[in-house]
Amino acid sequence: MTTLPYRPNVGAVLFNRDGLIFVARRAHFPNAEGPAGGWQLPQGGIDDDEDPRTAVLRELEEEIGTGRAEIIGEHPDWLTYDLPDHLIGVALHGRYRGQRQRWYALRFTGEDSDIRLDLDPHPEFDAWRWVALDRLPALAVDFKRPIYEVLTRSFAPFAAGQGALG
Repeated sequence: MTTLPYRPNVGAVLFNRDGLIFVARRAHFPNAEGPAGGWQLPQGGIDDDEDPRTAVLRELEEEIGTGRAEIIGEHPDWLTYDLPDHLIGVALHGRYRGQRQRWYALRFTGEDSDIRLDLDPHPEFDAWRWVALDRLPALAVDFKRPIYEVLTRSFAPFAAGQGALG
């Protein structure tokens, strides 16, 4: 067990007006359609002294090119995941064992054309799509799947067919 700390992080479950969620494929991730996953939700680090609610909106804009969203829900607990052994000391700049995350449900208030993965000179994602919330865990890498299963239950009221957003 590593003594490295967890990186403070926020994540966004972004719902469109049909109650579907935004997922994006990590750039340079081979076989993203296969069993190893590769699709994920927008997430990112919390800056020193930054409020998590501010951080999630900032991260959304940085990662998908738009801040056209409003917070509509929050998972009540911080969730953590550990990196697989082969990624410890490599991923997250080698400084963390995993991440400690605060997750938010957000309503997308823009149009699909507002989503711009190409605005960052080093984009994290190379493709995106809207999917049903219950498909999320199957799209994820193994070590993120337990968190995505929690989020699927926690944010189910916002999903299509269960109070779809208008």
